[in-house]
Amino acid sequence: MSVAFTKEESFETASETLLPDRPVSAHPNLVTQAGFAALEAELETARVACAAANLIEDVNEKRRQAATPLRDLRYLSARIRTAQIMPEPASLAAVAFGSTVTFARDDGRVQTYRIVGEDEADPKAGTISHVSPVAAALMGKAVGDVVTVGGHELEVVKLG
Repeated sequence: MSVAFTKEESFETASETLLPDRPVSAHPNLVTQAGFAALEAELETARVACAAANLIEDVNEKRRQAATPLRDLRYLSARIRTAQIMPEPASLAAVAFGSTVTFARDDGRVQTYRIVGEDEADPKAGTISHVSPVAAALMGKAVGDVVTVGGHELEVVKLG
C-alpha cells in the first residue's frame, strides 16, 4: 500500500468521523436529581468508550470508534455544566416541574406523565419535557383545570 493511498484513506476516515455536535436547547437546562445522575452516568460511559477507542492501534478505526463518544462528551459536559437541579414540587396544588400529572383528553384517553428535563424525557417511560407543548400548557394548573393543546382539550384529573 502506498503512502499516498494511506493518507487518502486517513483523510476520508477523518471526514467521516467529524460528527456534528448534538444540538443544545436554548431553554433553561432544568433537571431532576435523577436526571442529573443520569447525565453523569452517560458522561462516564462516553469517557470509557473514548478510552477504549484510544487503545485501538489502527488510526482509522480509532477515529471511527471515538467519533460518537467524543461528540457525546462535548454535549454531556455542556449539559452538566448548565444543569439547574430542581427540587421536588413543594405542593400538589398545581402542576410544576417534577410533578406527576394525570389528564383526560377530549377523545377519552387518560394519560399520566411526570414533567422532567429535556434530556431525561421519555414519553414511553411516562416522562415528558418541561418545554413540550403539553407540559408548558399544564404548568401552574390545578385539578379540574382545562387547557387546549393542538386544538384538543386536556383536563387535569390528578396530581401526584
